[in-house]
Amino acid sequence: MPPPHLYLHIPFCARRCSYCDFSIAVRRRIPARQYVEAIRTELEMLGSAGPLQTLYLGGGTPSRLPADAVTALLQYVLHRTPSPYEVEVTLEANPEDVTPEAADLWLRAGVNRVSLGTQSFDDRVLQWMHRVHDAARARDAVRTLRAAGLENLSLDLIFAVPAELERHWARDLDEAVALAPEHLSLYGLTVEPRTPLARWIARGATAAPSDERYADEYLLAHERLTAAGYAFYEVSNAARDGRRSRHNSAYWTGRPYTGAGPAAHSFDGRVRRWNLAAWEAYRRAITEGRSPMESEEVLSAEQQEMERVYLGLRTSEGLSLGSVQRRSPSLTALLGKGWLVEQGGRLQCTVEGWLRLDALVAALTGPAGTS
Repeated sequence: MPPPHLYLHIPFCARRCSYCDFSIAVRRRIPARQYVEAIRTELEMLGSAGPLQTLYLGGGTPSRLPADAVTALLQYVLHRTPSPYEVEVTLEANPEDVTPEAADLWLRAGVNRVSLGTQSFDDRVLQWMHRVHDAARARDAVRTLRAAGLENLSLDLIFAVPAELERHWARDLDEAVALAPEHLSLYGLTVEPRTPLARWIARGATAAPSDERYADEYLLAHERLTAAGYAFYEVSNAARDGRRSRHNSAYWTGRPYTGAGPAAHSFDGRVRRWNLAAWEAYRRAITEGRSPMESEEVLSAEQQEMERVYLGLRTSEGLSLGSVQRRSPSLTALLGKGWLVEQGGRLQCTVEGWLRLDALVAALTGPAGTS
């Protein structure tokens, strides 16, 4: 049976954000018809379809795809994969694309969850990020989605931006909470090669984010959001009761999933496959009747174990204590540092532990005695 979790990558963007290294295609005119046909063709190449539990339209900027193309895409996918489940259908959207007409069409097409790329409520920070919208537009987008009937909204925020921007992180958190989203995703700014941000830092135009600022703002987010009724169920994600992202939770619990579209990844539990990243290369392969897959990786037993530990510690559920005790003599020392706790037979990261996630995984999966 094919995996019940499907990701569609929609690469089109109005511009590249200063920190972004994703596979995107900056286009003034969106080739909507060609994109929908390419996805349909790829899904047919992938063969039989089973019932879906989640469908995620990510990017890029999926909301740049005209609403009638989103409708055509969802009609095809959801009719091709009839499901006894209530399918969680997530659309990533940027505030500037949210109009009453688009929101109405998205919801009527089957979208029942929107992840809104707000990133900040500080206009100066948004300009620095190369975002198209301003804070007022983000607030308007939330009101528009609510008026259309959306009941499951997630907001994205980026923290640990350079100090010279004088961004007030606590104020951003308060503004986000005031909009009452069901879910929040918080991402620390990272410097990726070949991005505008990397070039700015290389020539001294801005400073790299500091580890201290990162930690302080991450801890503040936990404090503020927990007080507001949100629970962190994953290192970067917090939700109200019953509003966890079912799709992303499938990734974090190691369940198989299928990806379609340029740069999309698929995973069956042992083999990870990924598509050609560039839109034109992907489109050309599909048009010529070739598989758009670029390559694949078969995970070794050691890689599978490291991934199991890493994904488990990312989540609030953690790992079975027994599965770690058998091969990690450094566990006692790590528990003594307060970065991990044992609860009900599960090993879980504390908030401070999540800040040291990579080091903890290396300690728990490395050679005996690593700490």
